[in-house]
Amino acid sequence: QVQLVESGGGLVQAGGSLRLSCAASGRTFSSYGMGWFRQAAGKEREFVATINWSGGRTYYADSVKGRFTISRDNAKNTVYLQMNSLKPEDTAVYYCAATAQVVSSSLNGYNYWGQGTQVTVSS
Repeated sequence: QVQLVESGGGLVQAGGSLRLSCAASGRTFSSYGMGWFRQAAGKEREFVATINWSGGRTYYADSVKGRFTISRDNAKNTVYLQMNSLKPEDTAVYYCAATAQVVSSSLNGYNYWGQGTQVTVSS
């Protein structure tokens, strides 16, 4: 089993930056692909970014390309989401997820989920 805990959410002004962290249970973390998803109030949960086990492959939703960066540090059992040039439409609860399979943009491709962290971007 893998347990995930997100942190780093909060309130930020439009145009600002924020870095989210997701700490995972240590056992075999480096074997898992990781993803970030978000869910705005009243909306469906949507894909944000994903990174494979080695960190050599990344993929981003069109809405965040050029602004967000996903990375991982397997020695620290942690995945990050650096968010720059934030917009009010980025406001959502952000979730990290892990998969023992190949990474994808599909929700049902992930085996484990964190409880989420709130990100609010003000105008």
